[in-house]
This record gives sequence, C-alpha cells and structure tokens, in this order.
Amino acid sequence: MIDSHTHLDVCEPPDAELVAAAEAAGVTRIVTVGTTGGSCRAALAAADAFPQVYAAIGRHPNEATGFNDADLAELHALAAHEKCVAIGETGLDYYRDYAPRGDQERAFHAQIELARDTGKPLVIHTRAADDDTLGVLTERAQGIRVILHCFSMADRIEECLAHQDWWLSFAGNLTYTTAEPLRAAAELVGPERLLVETDAPYLAPHPLRGKPNQPAHVVHTARAIAARRGITYEELERGIELSAAAVFGW
Repeated sequence: MIDSHTHLDVCEPPDAELVAAAEAAGVTRIVTVGTTGGSCRAALAAADAFPQVYAAIGRHPNEATGFNDADLAELHALAAHEKCVAIGETGLDYYRDYAPRGDQERAFHAQIELARDTGKPLVIHTRAADDDTLGVLTERAQGIRVILHCFSMADRIEECLAHQDWWLSFAGNLTYTTAEPLRAAAELVGPERLLVETDAPYLAPHPLRGKPNQPAHVVHTARAIAARRGITYEELERGIELSAAAVFGW
C-alpha cells in the first residue's frame, strides 16, 4: 500500500519509527509533503534518509502570505531534487483565511506553472473554496497531472472525473460514520486514478479517530474502500500501486 500524502515533519514519533511502523503494516512508499520552505527541506531530508520516502514540494495556501519571486525561486531549486515527485500542496483555503486571498491565488498560479515546467504532478488543497479551485484548475492546469488531496467534493465527483488527468486521493475521514457521500464517491473512481493517504498527523481513521495519525494507518482507509467496492484488499492494493506509479512517475 502507498500513503500518497503525509507530513512526517509534524508527526510523532521520529521518522525512523514512523517508517518502520509503515513498513510493518505493508506500506511500501510514502509521499511526505512540504508546506513551507522549512518543511519542504525536511521532506527532502526524509526522502534522502529512507528509500521508501518521497517528497512533494510546495507552499500551502495558509502559508502564502507575501508569496513572491524569491519564494518561487526557492521552490524551483527544491523541486530539482531527484526524490521530489510532486509540486504542492497548493490551492485555496477560504475556511481559515490565514493568508490573503490574493496571495493564495498568486502562489497557486505560480505552482501550477512550476508543475508544468518540471513535468511533475500538482497536489491540490481546497477548503471552502471549491468553485474557485476548480475554476483555476480548469482554466490553467490543462495538460498537468492533478492530485485532489484529501478529496472532499463528493457533490462534484462527476465534474472531477471528467478530467482524465486528475487523480483523487481519499483520507481517513472517509471511514467516519457521517462520510457516506465520500465512500460513495470513492466507489466511482476508476482504479487507475484512485489514491489513498493519511494526511498524518491529521484525520486518523476509524477506529483510531482522535489519536495522532501516521502513515501505517493508511491501511484502514484502504480496507474501507476495498469493502465498499466489493473487492479484496490485495486487489485494491495492486490498483493503487499502479495508479501511484502513473501519477508520481517512480
């Protein structure tokens, strides 16, 4: 199994223990995601330290205040690392509004072009901003592989699936009692575009809800999706491994 989106730098315990626990659970690859300059460097350090860890390099919309050419140049430099497999997470977040919307948009647009320039997929965060996020992607991200991280737009599933180069990644919140729309959405995604993730240390799946999350726990989300799709865990695992290889290019 593959955890397509986690944040090792803010997880407990240390990286070595997190990676070992994931390996023991059958998680063969982990993509750890940077959201600031510092966390991007930490992600690359983890990727250097562990063969099964890869990095995504980006500026989170909540961290986009004052985003400028120097920030973009830093991302360009970090994205050149051989184990950087994606750009982001980037997008729009109107729920927190920790950064001015103009800065979020500038950072988002810049990272779309960085993904285009590098040929790497683009990892999307969207919260309370679905219309604007989808509008920007439709207008600006043609020809770029897009990963809708922690997919939450169950009411827009058909619209998202209409884009053949978009992948949908489901997190632990899919396992919650109230998440029937997400489970129904996951059932509709073709195996070639389906991913699972933890977003650790956040969104721990049932039955671990309320506890810190970690990459090993991605198997709970995968089991829930396999059960919903009426297939074995092993069949889902094979599909996700192929899907992740196609989008990340490893």
